Amino acid sequence: MMNTTRRSLMLAGAALALPAALRAQGDKPPIRVLIGFPPGGATDAIARTVVDRLPAELGQPVIVENKPGAGGRIAADTVLQAPADGLTLMVAPNATPTFQMLVFGHQVKWNIERDFAPVATLASYPLGMGVALNTGATNVREFVAWVKANPGKASFGTPGLGGQNHFLGVAFGKAAGIDLPVTPYKGSPPMVTDLLGGHVPAAISLMDGMMAHHKAGKIRVIGVFTKERSPLMPDIPTFAEQGVNVTGGDGWTGMWARAGTPAAELERIQRAVQKILAMPDVQQTLSQKLQVHPHFRDGRAMAALQRDELAHWEPIIKASGFKPD
Repeated sequence: MMNTTRRSLMLAGAALALPAALRAQGDKPPIRVLIGFPPGGATDAIARTVVDRLPAELGQPVIVENKPGAGGRIAADTVLQAPADGLTLMVAPNATPTFQMLVFGHQVKWNIERDFAPVATLASYPLGMGVALNTGATNVREFVAWVKANPGKASFGTPGLGGQNHFLGVAFGKAAGIDLPVTPYKGSPPMVTDLLGGHVPAAISLMDGMMAHHKAGKIRVIGVFTKERSPLMPDIPTFAEQGVNVTGGDGWTGMWARAGTPAAELERIQRAVQKILAMPDVQQTLSQKLQVHPHFRDGRAMAALQRDELAHWEPIIKASGFKPD
């Protein structure tokens, strides 16, 4: 039997052999990363692809918590209840800061520019429109012609009301000179199911829920709402190049901390995110599996992006006359 002294020496040697980052994790409090959407969705998948690698880069435990509800507001509210010490972060799509503020401002307890500190963006992605096969449309011109020939039958589906998808559809209808009411759904899966069955003639969504069906010939994605074609799907034209000048369809996912978080802590996390987004396996997961583009912006660039987006959408939302319940 091994004597006590020898065993103690071996255990001590094993401890010394552990990676320094793993040993350091036990000395630091965990970081909580809040996601305001359910597990398994696009935001959750993007967040976990990056956040799951943070402990190794930061030498610190990181815990992911899903707090779905109210378009991400519950998670945002929770961040503001925590100290501004960098130990509580939020990952959310741009719809949370932009459209929650502009559409549901009377219900929101915070201002994204005043109360939150941008850390970094994680990914960007195009939003597009798919149409049902029973419309016979293969491009924007043909879909507009179908809408005009079928008054009262046309509409577009969105996963909920008051978000980026909704107002892209409003802007599209106005630019194309057509009456195109919105049909809201409780999430993308039932919307895509109805699109496949021809029960809704069009839908606006992220591409991850539609491209597989487009490639299988079950629906037709007729365009994306970005200024330029996406490198993720270069064969899909923009609406602008098809004569309907509607942009503002760049979705993105970012990470925020509470305002007042020390700059050194923000920069530490930012550097880790940048390093993770450069990893080949992360890039492959995001682009090939999730159909999003790994896209790092630092906190300053992210803040500028927020300002530009708020300025772009505010007049469009006001002009729509939409009033949330």
